[in-house]
Amino acid sequence: MSRQPATLYGIKNCDTIKKARNFLRTEQIDYRFHDYRSDGLDADFLQRAIDVLGWQALLNTRGTTWRQLPEAERAAVDSAERAKALMLAHPAMIKRPLLCGADGTMLLGFNDASYHAFFQETP
Repeated sequence: MSRQPATLYGIKNCDTIKKARNFLRTEQIDYRFHDYRSDGLDADFLQRAIDVLGWQALLNTRGTTWRQLPEAERAAVDSAERAKALMLAHPAMIKRPLLCGADGTMLLGFNDASYHAFFQETP
């Protein structure tokens, strides 16, 4: 497995983040954890993620934060620009985890097989 530095984005108390972090530790993969709540969310980084993965993939419409929004606000999210503004205002609304390789590759979500493949393909 590649040992390239990677950055894992998310929220530390998320169960899926905990699974991903455990995988990275177990596989002895160097990574940095970026917590949206304590470290913030950079608009340029979010735009790169939207460009690579698409805003529909990034926006977590199944989570509590989304469900707590007024219906009119949810209905207004119909473009990358509106989704980006919403995710910047509510970073917990970004699907997790978001893994970024040193080469800029990105992987959204977690399972052992996809992480194994991600690190085998990353130079």
